Amino acid sequence: MSDFLEILTHGRRFKAAVKELAIEDLKELAVKLDKVISERDSQAEAEAEATAERNAKIDEIRKQMEAVGLSIDDLGATAVKPAPKKRAPRPAKYAIDVNGEAVTWTGQGRMPTVFKNELDKGRSMDDFLI
Repeated sequence: MSDFLEILTHGRRFKAAVKELAIEDLKELAVKLDKVISERDSQAEAEAEATAERNAKIDEIRKQMEAVGLSIDDLGATAVKPAPKKRAPRPAKYAIDVNGEAVTWTGQGRMPTVFKNELDKGRSMDDFLI
């Protein structure tokens, strides 16, 4: 895409690139480019209107705050709540040794296959308590 932009923005390279196009194709290209430009202009106008509207609301709220005697610092204490802290992971409740590797499980969530296989063989979960 950068090659396209380089050609489009450089006068001589652009002229060389469109040299082979017929006049009808150039006119069609100009119409499409004008359409893109007008769409961008309308987007920029809409964004400017939204920004002006937002700024007007902010000014209105500031005036209301001044009338009541509040400052932005007064709002800071109640405006932002800290994110809740994550709880510590649960300690393992069960452990089993498989081929020299210890497999642990908290007892919550899906049971590891290793434990399930041992239970199928007739062992009890009490055998794996830590």
